[in-house]
Amino acid sequence: MEKLSVTYRMLRKIGLNYSEEEYGQVSLWQVFKRVCKTYRDDFLLKFMMNSWLLAPLEPRKIRPWVLKKIGCHVGKDIFVGDNVRIDAGHADLIYIDDHAHIAGGTRLLCHQRDLSHYCVGDDYAKLGYKLKPIHLCKGSLVGMESFVMPGVTIGEGAIIGAGSLVTKDIPAWTIATGRPAKVVKEIPERSAPESPDASKE
Repeated sequence: MEKLSVTYRMLRKIGLNYSEEEYGQVSLWQVFKRVCKTYRDDFLLKFMMNSWLLAPLEPRKIRPWVLKKIGCHVGKDIFVGDNVRIDAGHADLIYIDDHAHIAGGTRLLCHQRDLSHYCVGDDYAKLGYKLKPIHLCKGSLVGMESFVMPGVTIGEGAIIGAGSLVTKDIPAWTIATGRPAKVVKEIPERSAPESPDASKE
């Protein structure tokens, strides 16, 4: 325990103010590895996600490749718009299925402060985090400038309206919008075309 507290004090001296409750087991080596990964991921996110030079390839080739490279679980033929921000430190908790679309300006967040035991007089900076995965199912669409919060699954074929705040699961084949997002419509099944013989009767 003494070794941990010395490490913790050293981290504080260099400006890394980790929550003791959340990061009590952290070591200098872990911090070093995390910093190296952060620099690499930031480089990819900053210079590869929105490169004017690579613009024609960005949405369907470059951006999906970058997300996969930093740890997201990425399916085939996904679309990623410009200025999409992800929770890079927890990229392994993001699942994007085949043919999913993420429109420009969207944010995908996998962590948030745990307020379940937060009371008057507590120090917010010492609260731990809740980590939960995000799952964008096959063929779903997240509209421009939307936020997807931790623990959310957006069902197959579901559409999230622009500017929405998604805090709960959205069922498959529905349209949801708002802050917080709520289902406003169910997507109908395509009716079979009427046969020519049926119209003669």
